Amino acid sequence: MSNERLALPDILLASRGAATRIAYHAGRYYHADEFYATVSHRAGQLQAQPSRRYALFTEDAYPFAVLLFALLHAGKQVWIAGNNRPGTAQQLQEHGCQLIGDWDPGKTVDYALEAAEAPALPLSPLSLQQTQLVIFTSGSTGEPKPIEKNLGQFQLEVATLEQQWGALLGDAEVLATVSHQHIYGLLFRVLWPLSAGRCFHSPTYLNPETLANAVHDTACWVASPAHLKRLDQGSPWRSIAGLKAVFSSGGALPETAKQQIKTCSGQEVIEIYGSSETGGIAWRQHDSHWQLFDGMGLNTTDGNWQLHSPYLQSHSFQLDDQLSLQADGRFILHGRVDRIVKIEEKRLSLSELERRLVDMPWIAEALSLTLVKSRDVVAAAVVLTETGLAQLKAEGRNTLVRQTRSHLNQWFDTVVLPRKWLLLNTMPLTALGKIDQPLLTALLDSNQRKLPQVQSVCITPGNVELLLRVPEELVYFPDHFAGYPILPGVVQLAWVEHFGKLFFALDKLSMPFSQLEVVKFTKTIHPGDELTLSLNWKAISGKLYFNFSSGVAAYSSGRMIYEK
Repeated sequence: MSNERLALPDILLASRGAATRIAYHAGRYYHADEFYATVSHRAGQLQAQPSRRYALFTEDAYPFAVLLFALLHAGKQVWIAGNNRPGTAQQLQEHGCQLIGDWDPGKTVDYALEAAEAPALPLSPLSLQQTQLVIFTSGSTGEPKPIEKNLGQFQLEVATLEQQWGALLGDAEVLATVSHQHIYGLLFRVLWPLSAGRCFHSPTYLNPETLANAVHDTACWVASPAHLKRLDQGSPWRSIAGLKAVFSSGGALPETAKQQIKTCSGQEVIEIYGSSETGGIAWRQHDSHWQLFDGMGLNTTDGNWQLHSPYLQSHSFQLDDQLSLQADGRFILHGRVDRIVKIEEKRLSLSELERRLVDMPWIAEALSLTLVKSRDVVAAAVVLTETGLAQLKAEGRNTLVRQTRSHLNQWFDTVVLPRKWLLLNTMPLTALGKIDQPLLTALLDSNQRKLPQVQSVCITPGNVELLLRVPEELVYFPDHFAGYPILPGVVQLAWVEHFGKLFFALDKLSMPFSQLEVVKFTKTIHPGDELTLSLNWKAISGKLYFNFSSGVAAYSSGRMIYEK
């Protein structure tokens, strides 16, 4: 690795030597002279084009770097898209962008290799202040918005990163499981390596195993919590232990995952806190406190935290996070104020998702939320319109969900689409008239080792009707009975009480359970069955009536008595 760190405007003008490795792409290394020549030819082609504004998306990082610097040297404004979904493409075109890169899955072009005949453009240093990049991402309102940055802002951040960790990385190659289309990946796996003279790998490695197999010598890993918390006992710990560093951004890494990585590999993950708007703000490695990068400052007014950063053109920005500042200048994060979440390092506005849902003619209301698991997932609770109810009756729940996901796929990456769905006749409300999110979370995030999957709910005063699916993986089946699993009657009663407490707050009425009355078990329930549980609460008598059924078939019924 060259000891010379370059300013971003001078990357293509460096005298590092023709054989300096820039990137590993398509099975081989690309060197400085090839990078320069391809960018020069592409810049010549692009300079002759009338379009001023380009939306750039590529699957691999080296073609991205080629097109990025070709566009910049051709005097174009570059918009960096978070994904290449049709809806995103349409929005960018409405902003006047010409699409360039891998937008059409049927037309794969390797822009790094294919330098068509064109006069090479002599390359001059880029202007730090006039050269613009635009990050196109979801804002706090949920609507995708352009965030304009000049090259000088990126240059300051790259210099800070090298000052902080350059000696640690040395000549490590940069490998990643995160996309270069987002600011974290753009900085850590493209701009910083180019400036510092480190070779970066072009593919986005989908899992730790393929990343470990791609390590040629010394390397670092640019990762996200989504990847790191899925590591298990079968992960390539020996390879991870040999890395110079492991970086993570896109959300807080759970403490359990952090400790597992340290125990199994000796690596202490370096976490980065920041956003598309601000760039990097702080980092942490050894404990829960965040350390501000050099030049950063924080102050608060009425509980709203203001960031002061040299990376920002206005030099200040109101954060969307709650935090508490410590006496030593470090701080603890307490979560976001808005409804932007990170799923698999993809930024998602739950508000925008809800708006897209209610735009559909079959959905009247929608609430989206995240379920925190080993792999975080998005869930959606929706109220259907008359059209939706007719569609549900005619085509079934699975078809309705597939059509809804297909519609959302025009706007969102598949990984952030809801994986759990709850159909409602009305949104449940608290005593204050607000949507009862704890209830919806409990219904969507039930333990399917012990509870049924709730598919739909119909709520009327004093009555609830739940459409349930009995999971095959219930812990009660293996021993009841071998070779012929059925759901025990005592479990059915436990389910009745569980849902009675959720919908009628039986555990808060100071009415302890007393006895069962007229309980009948008339038909056995098996793994995979779908059935309806009807609950009717008689507050005056303290009786909870229940009935498990499917169509005209009755499975069990009775009532649970609670003392007044």
